[in-house]
Amino acid sequence: MQRPANFAALLGLTRAASAIGDFWVQNDFCARVKGASDDHPVTYEHPATRHKTTHGTADGRKACLHHCLTYTATQAIVVGLGARALGIKAHPGAAAAALALSCGTHYIADRRVPGKGVLEKLAARTGKTNFYKLADFGMNGAFHLDSTWHHGWETVAALIATTKATNR
Repeated sequence: MQRPANFAALLGLTRAASAIGDFWVQNDFCARVKGASDDHPVTYEHPATRHKTTHGTADGRKACLHHCLTYTATQAIVVGLGARALGIKAHPGAAAAALALSCGTHYIADRRVPGKGVLEKLAARTGKTNFYKLADFGMNGAFHLDSTWHHGWETVAALIATTKATNR
């Protein structure tokens, strides 16, 4: 029964770390610019100085990568400390593979270039375009589809991290 318990613990830790990394650690610049492209530039206004800058594809990619790296680092720290506190010893290779999967799939979802993003295309192929575009009644369809994408991949990552995990 050790493996299911380790999986549940690692999934819970991963989920908590993901929320922290996405909403508390991600800075305003990355949140606003990570979907920028040359076809759909983003104008960013610095909150303190009110200085405006315009950003295209290269800056969008850099902002998304920066966010994904801080997100993944947050997961590594939270899951690592939590697993240690719970007496779970993750296999280093499995932990690295889980973090790499999390980082890569997070980048894929968060690089939301209008008309070109993976989630938008997936929504179109599955008949969810209207839901993806929904931004009314306190709902944001793109946000919810993004969250479920992340939750699904976090589950796969937790399964990978559980591989060869032992108790201390």
